Amino acid sequence: MSVDIDKFIVSTPGVVGGRPRIDGTRLSIMRVATWWQMGESAEEIVNKFDVGYLNLAQVYAALAYYHANKEKIDAEIVAEEAEYNRLAEEACLAKNKKAANVAL
Repeated sequence: MSVDIDKFIVSTPGVVGGRPRIDGTRLSIMRVATWWQMGESAEEIVNKFDVGYLNLAQVYAALAYYHANKEKIDAEIVAEEAEYNRLAEEACLAKNKKAANVAL
């Protein structure tokens, strides 16, 4: 029996921002790629989840999709990190402003 790996990856508007993800999960290819870039193996990524939730074939399909679309997904990762940093800085400034107002 053979399995078409393209059946592992789907994109659905409104689910994880419409980003490609592993079918049957809310795990985006971008997230799998981020963990892989951080040095985690496919096995370690599978082990992050309860047994049965994710399998090795799904993770390898996600990594294959990432490598086939590396430039686009890497750009999404950079954009997400920039947005996170912007929001963190905004929250820090708001906290500092609130603390300054309380001190007055």
